[in-house]
Amino acid sequence: MSNWVINHGLSALVIVVWLGINIFLFVYYYMFYEYNPEFYYTREIIGSALAWARAPAACLNFNCLLILLPVCRNLLSFLRGSCSCCRCSARKQLDKNITFHKLVAYMIALHTAIHIVAHLLNFEWFNNSRQSTQQSLDAVLSRIGGNTSDWLNPIRSDQTTPTYVAFTTVAGITGVIITLALILMITTSTDTIRRSYFEVFWFTHHLFVIFFAGLVIHGIGRIVRHQTDESMEVHKYMYCQNRTEEWGKIQECPVPSFEGGDPMTWKWVLGPMILYVCERLIRLYRSQQRVVITKAVVHPSKVLELQMQKKGFKMEVGQYIFMNCPSISQLEWHPFTLTSAPEEDCFSVHIRSAGDWTDGMFEAFGENEADAVKQMQPRIAVDGPFGTASEDVFRYEVSVLVGAGIGVTPFASILKSIWYKYENSDAGLLTKKIYFFWICRETQAFEWFADLLRSLESHMEELGKLDFLSYKLYLTGWDSTQATHIKVHFDKETDVVTGLKQKTHYGRPNWDKEFQTIAQAHSKTTIGVFLCGPQPLAKALEQCANKYSEVNPLGVHFHFNKENF
Repeated sequence: MSNWVINHGLSALVIVVWLGINIFLFVYYYMFYEYNPEFYYTREIIGSALAWARAPAACLNFNCLLILLPVCRNLLSFLRGSCSCCRCSARKQLDKNITFHKLVAYMIALHTAIHIVAHLLNFEWFNNSRQSTQQSLDAVLSRIGGNTSDWLNPIRSDQTTPTYVAFTTVAGITGVIITLALILMITTSTDTIRRSYFEVFWFTHHLFVIFFAGLVIHGIGRIVRHQTDESMEVHKYMYCQNRTEEWGKIQECPVPSFEGGDPMTWKWVLGPMILYVCERLIRLYRSQQRVVITKAVVHPSKVLELQMQKKGFKMEVGQYIFMNCPSISQLEWHPFTLTSAPEEDCFSVHIRSAGDWTDGMFEAFGENEADAVKQMQPRIAVDGPFGTASEDVFRYEVSVLVGAGIGVTPFASILKSIWYKYENSDAGLLTKKIYFFWICRETQAFEWFADLLRSLESHMEELGKLDFLSYKLYLTGWDSTQATHIKVHFDKETDVVTGLKQKTHYGRPNWDKEFQTIAQAHSKTTIGVFLCGPQPLAKALEQCANKYSEVNPLGVHFHFNKENF
């Protein structure tokens, strides 16, 4: 149970609090607009649709306040550093920023849908009341105002339609624009689009500027109106509602006056918007700093390594940066995990060719490696570094690192840093044991990382620390020729695929067996599990982390962490 609290508990608490605030706001504002006497005459025209429109609007304000905060990367990095003395469960929430960002976006979509449906009904009823020739209460109320500002019904002519009003009023136009922007942002942010057409995702997501501009402007038309306080004092609606023919003729029932409420959205979103503008200014400043590419190397499996230097650049293990190459695209920024160690005098990334932008990087730097460090090289802009879950790897005595494909990159930084820490006899190194698992589909993918493992393996052997690092490489794809070659050379001292002393495994790991073995070897230990890989693998590892953690607080506990960009 305690391990579930570490892996899920505070996340569950955050979600419960967030949902609780949404429910409270919805219920509070629904009751307010449904029973507030100031809106009695408004309800006589459009009924409960008023409350159904205003309650989700309040929830939209709250969620639009939150939506920008999880993507303020510098703020999150600052908080992660400030929380360095906090419990692991508190810091873990910062690593779930994208998940929370998505949840808030879905909540915005839900309340937007309710808000739109309610207002469509409102405009239909407003129009029916305006076109009515009867002396019913709603028809009389719709004719109040004329050319003055005392009107209640926003449809001021009986020769119009709700559609016309929707596209000619400030609220209508901005509502349409906001909705279209929201639909485009959500539909292009699916995993399929992000992975296969990142440029589409990137460009459409910047419609958030239009979304927030429309959101702030949306309420200035003040179409939701209520009876003024002065009018409420002299015009008693309970007495006058059935005496419409006497309105303005008797002292007890003067013609009621109405006014719109002050726009509220800007008060909710102004703070986060200012914070996000500061965030972008920081990114802009850092992106203008000169970056020198000292080396470019093309590895097998279409992986490009770039080694760079930048004045004042400081990093920690497992962190990532955003990169921009103006000659490929002026606007696109892509995240890459740093594969260098903090102890090195340069920082590096490994880029796998997987789209138009990365293909452009290969054309610019990979086709002629010798020219990549000349003066005519394309300019690179770098923003970061930013913190991730892998920063906490040295907080555990035992750590389990799991990488899938190019997802091994954060662990390259960690393993290099370990090498330097042992080289410098770092007495502050808490970690005593690391288990490393790497899962790849093809043999070529192992090649660029095998050199690092070989050097680390050799160094640990010299220091008598061979037990410090236990690693297993898993190959999930091979053909008959490779199988025959592997079988013939199986008895060799080193592995035929990687050249390492540890032989490559074929197929996928049995995670239950691996976790059980680790748990038995490290009883009464808190073990950090770190993954950079796909969601199905994350689900399997998280289940095992919970399954093999003991209820006893003094027993073995696995803390699961996943990289999120």
